[in-house]
Amino acid sequence: MLIISYDIQDDKLRTRFSKFIKKYGERMQYSVFRVDNSKRILENIRAEVTNRFEREFSQTDSVLIFDVSEERKLIRWGYAKNDESGLIVVS
Repeated sequence: MLIISYDIQDDKLRTRFSKFIKKYGERMQYSVFRVDNSKRILENIRAEVTNRFEREFSQTDSVLIFDVSEERKLIRWGYAKNDESGLIVVS
C-alpha cells in the first residue's frame, strides 16, 4: 500500500494533482490518499509526477509517497525532498 500526501500552494496545480492521484486510489483526508500498490502503479505515479508535475512545484510545495509494504520506502518531491528533520521510520 502507498500513502500519498501533498502540500501544494497553487490552487489549480493542487486540483490537477488531486485529480491525478484520485485515478489510483481513494482519499483518506483532504491531501492524503491511499493507493493499493504494485510495482507498475508506483512506477506510473513516479514517472507522471516527475514528468508532468515536478517542474511546476514551487519551493514550498511537497509530495510524499510512503510505500508501507515490506520495503518501507519514502519518495519525496519539492521542499520535503530536502527536509530530513522530524521523520521517524519504524522497522
